[in-house]
Amino acid sequence: MALNDYKSSLNGVLHDSTYSEFNAHEWNHGKVVPLINCVAEEVPVALEYNRVSHAVMLASPQDLKDFATGFSLTEGVIQQPDDIHNIEILMSDTGITIRLTIASACFRELNKRRRTLAGKTGCGLCGVESLEQLYQHPQTVTSTVHYSVGALQKGFEELNKNQQLKQYTGATHAAAWLNQEGQLMLIREDVGRHNALDKLLGALARRNFDLSQGAVLITSRASYEMVQKSAVLGVGILAAISAPTGLAIRLAETAGLTLAGFVRGHRLTVYTHPDRFNA
Repeated sequence: MALNDYKSSLNGVLHDSTYSEFNAHEWNHGKVVPLINCVAEEVPVALEYNRVSHAVMLASPQDLKDFATGFSLTEGVIQQPDDIHNIEILMSDTGITIRLTIASACFRELNKRRRTLAGKTGCGLCGVESLEQLYQHPQTVTSTVHYSVGALQKGFEELNKNQQLKQYTGATHAAAWLNQEGQLMLIREDVGRHNALDKLLGALARRNFDLSQGAVLITSRASYEMVQKSAVLGVGILAAISAPTGLAIRLAETAGLTLAGFVRGHRLTVYTHPDRFNA
């Protein structure tokens, strides 16, 4: 496909279309069946701060203000949502630009550690320039939340039922917020697990949720950067449907964050700070 043809093909998906329909053929038990398949869209999303390019990610084209806010917070570009003065979403034939106007002090600090990110779906450490930069641990989490194991398992059951984009396409991750009463309050989906988490954390921050008073549920593995993003904003519990990594466990232990994995059915494994769970 020529570049111009590719650009033309994007025109229909750059305006909040999270999935598209494609003709396909399915081989099943030796039979070929034509079908129409729903496929998740991923779109180049560029982030600009005060008209200066900073990052290009591949993301699902919805909840982009939440994404921009969450990314800015978890990457340390801003310290609080009020540091963002304006968010503008610009569409083009090649992708989406999120243009943020941030406080002058934040922008000056950003310029001190200027880096260019070329992000890919599922890439969490793009643009980190040194090992020292990687191991900058967040402040210790002081959350006092407590959950029953059953409440967490029920939360994942509800999350699975309410992943609309996944039900259509089978291709997306989700991050969700479980309040202290065990109610699932917010869900964000994206083709990238990091993006889904940034969208959720951004949505919570924009709504002035107290992030220390709840738990984050993710439908992926719990990697180092997923723990780091959660701990930076003071989340007390991060629970994953899949496994953690060793580096993630070590960071969670140091940061005071409760990390749980393999939350499936009646099973749950807690790796750090189990005192936030009741039987």
